[in-house]
Amino acid sequence: MEQEFLELVRIVSEMQQRMISLEQANQVLVRSNQQLIACMEENQRELEDYQRNIFFEMNASSPDKEGYWYPSIASVEETVAQIVKEGKSLARFGDGEFSTIAGRIRHRFQNQTDDTLRERLIEVLQSKEEHLMIGLADNYGSLECYNEQARREIRRYLSPQVRREHLQLLDSEKLYYNAYVTRPYAMYQDNRTDAPRKRFEALKKIWENRDCIFVEGCYTGLGVGNDLFDHAKSIGRILGPAENAFSSYGQLLEACIKQGKGRLFLLALGPAATVLAYDLARAGCQAVDVGHVDLEYEWFLKGEGHRTAVSGKYNNEAEQDQQLFPIQDEEYQSQIIADLS
Repeated sequence: MEQEFLELVRIVSEMQQRMISLEQANQVLVRSNQQLIACMEENQRELEDYQRNIFFEMNASSPDKEGYWYPSIASVEETVAQIVKEGKSLARFGDGEFSTIAGRIRHRFQNQTDDTLRERLIEVLQSKEEHLMIGLADNYGSLECYNEQARREIRRYLSPQVRREHLQLLDSEKLYYNAYVTRPYAMYQDNRTDAPRKRFEALKKIWENRDCIFVEGCYTGLGVGNDLFDHAKSIGRILGPAENAFSSYGQLLEACIKQGKGRLFLLALGPAATVLAYDLARAGCQAVDVGHVDLEYEWFLKGEGHRTAVSGKYNNEAEQDQQLFPIQDEEYQSQIIADLS
């Protein structure tokens, strides 16, 4: 009787183990199916994005489709030439600035809606300031020069509604300049060739032998840990908040004006930099919104052909939360002339 009982216990134990194994296998199958479904859904969204955008990519010379048209955007090379040779300033408009105008939040560097900022951005975008170039992301027509990841991101963002919102704000008779002048690496098809190095060398001419004032977020650290700005004559830094910098805009502008007209202002402050470039240009200063140029240079130095984590530097496009600490570099600290962060 005892032997039969022990046999029964053994059978029950084996059945329990089998049930556990089946449950584990079922969980793996469920996760695999969920991943497969998510992948299929993403592929479907990409196909829909492609179908919506392909007309504009293939017909960049066609002026009209249901009221759509193509903004005139100068090349990256011409944009750099205007800054270096003509001493012009640059205010850039990308997805973050247009989203702010539309009352949407797209990036963490401006995670609050702000009616005053919205009105100022429209003022800048539609200004006719002689010494200020308005930069647009060259997304509206052919995307052949960009890699697949960049094309997917542009197509996902530039829906027919968003495209129409942009065109309602732009001037079909105006020549705009290229906002991607400060993104020489990660998005390009040729980013594993010598082309990015040449684009960076051209960019460096902007600040070569110039007395520069960096106006940046407190975790941006333009040039810290790399040689991007080694040929600048001098560097001073005005620090603003890492996010929602427009909240300190009056103080930032005042601190800049105090530096005088002979300096070159390099700005990395999200949408606030766009407005600041405009106000400084009107005050007789040269100001260039350089945006992500330092991160792009870090990615270029790593040479992996795509965006990577950069320790200790703020990246509004990072998907994960970042652990950021005050920059302790001695040279960086010695360059700070105003901390408004």
